[in-house]
Amino acid sequence: MRRRFLAGVATLGVAFVAGCTGLQVAYLNSYDSISFEPSGTDLMVSGTLNQYSLSSFEAAMAAHPDTKRLVLLEVPGSVDDETNLQLGNRVRDLGLNTHLTADSEVHSGGTDLFLAGVARSMEEGAIVGVHSWGEGNRAGADFPKDDPVHTAYVRYTERMLGSADFYWFTLEAAPVEDTYIMTPADIAEYGLLTKPVVKN
Repeated sequence: MRRRFLAGVATLGVAFVAGCTGLQVAYLNSYDSISFEPSGTDLMVSGTLNQYSLSSFEAAMAAHPDTKRLVLLEVPGSVDDETNLQLGNRVRDLGLNTHLTADSEVHSGGTDLFLAGVARSMEEGAIVGVHSWGEGNRAGADFPKDDPVHTAYVRYTERMLGSADFYWFTLEAAPVEDTYIMTPADIAEYGLLTKPVVKN
């Protein structure tokens, strides 16, 4: 199972030994580890994206059909990329926007979900991290660019940003076990935002 997840994030409330990624992924895929909390026409998103995230999102939308925007708070990544890409496509299909607050911190699969917004905004201070996805002991960067393993990611990134350039950037930005914090210049170069950064 492919994943884009920042291993060892302490805020998950579970202490994982570095290197035990397989056990970590299995554990984080064993329960619904993401929350979608309503706040007016926003859904506040926190937690790890996994195999339950799409169904959890659909339930939240059914309960709060007036939702216009997802506000990603602390989303360290995805332990089930197939489901996460389906979730992102669903967000785009519904025409929802995405936003990062000044205290938001998103990494890897969380960053992928942020891309799904039709309008994408962030406040100064938000942290956006990227790295390569992993599958078993291999990383996305280990596969040739023409390998079919990249197809779903390329199509997703092209749909969200109009180009796959950002996807290829993430594979080289940092290895699976690390993260690269994007600079304002990076964010502008790859077109992650559709609105200027909100200054505090």
